[in-house]
Amino acid sequence: MAANWKMFGAAAQLQVFADALQLDDRVDAVWFPPALYLGAAVAVAPQGLACGVQDIGTSASGAHTGDIAAEMVADVGGSWAIVGHSERRMLHNEGDDLVGTKTAAALRGGLNPIVCVGETAAERDAGHEKIVVQRQLEAVLDRIDHGQLASISIGYEPVWAIGTGVTASPEQAQEMHEFVRQLLSEADAQMAAEIRIVYGGSVKPGNAAQLFAQKDIDGGLVGGASLDAADFTAIINAAAQAR
Repeated sequence: MAANWKMFGAAAQLQVFADALQLDDRVDAVWFPPALYLGAAVAVAPQGLACGVQDIGTSASGAHTGDIAAEMVADVGGSWAIVGHSERRMLHNEGDDLVGTKTAAALRGGLNPIVCVGETAAERDAGHEKIVVQRQLEAVLDRIDHGQLASISIGYEPVWAIGTGVTASPEQAQEMHEFVRQLLSEADAQMAAEIRIVYGGSVKPGNAAQLFAQKDIDGGLVGGASLDAADFTAIINAAAQAR
C-alpha cells in the first residue's frame, strides 16, 4: 500500500501522520513524501512503514543539477521510488524510454520501483487503453534484466481517474490488471504470478474494499486519501481484509 503525498504536506505534518497511522502486519505500506522531507520521514516512520521518493534521476552522480540519484535515496534510508507517474509523463513530458531508463536506475541504486502505466480518457474512448499500457510496459521490460522483476511493482493508474473523483469500476480495473499480468507472464510466468500490481486512481476508504477484492489488484497507490492518517489506515485495513 503506497501513500503518495505528491506536492503536499509540510515538515510539521510528518510526525502527526506517523503517530496517527495504524499499520497491519499483513500489508506492506510505503510512504512517499516530497523528496525534501524524505530524511525526516524516515526518522519518524513507525516500524513497518517504508519510505521512498516520487521520482528519481537517471544517473548515479555527476553534473545533473536538480536530479536526485537512486543511490542518494538509499543513502538516507529510502527504499522505494515511483517511476513514470502520469503527472510526470504529462506535466514534464516524460516519455516511455525515459521511464524505462529511470526504472533501471532505481534498480541499480537498490530501490524498489513502482512503475506507473495507464491511459488517458481520450485513449480509452478510442479503445486504445491496452495498446498504450503495453507500449509503456514494454519500454520498461526492454531496459531491465527480467530477473529483476521481483523487485518491481506495477501501478496501473487510469489518468482519467486521478484527482478527478472518478474511479474505474472494479471490473474495469481488474480487466487492466489482468492484462498487465498477462504481459508480464510473457517475460517470466512465475514472476508475473508473484509481482504486485497496484491500482492508483482516486482510491478511498469507501471504494478500497471492492477494488482490493479483485483477483489481480494487489493494493493501492493512494494519492489524496493518504494525506489523512485515518483514511489511509482505513485503506490499509481494507487491504488486510482482502488477504
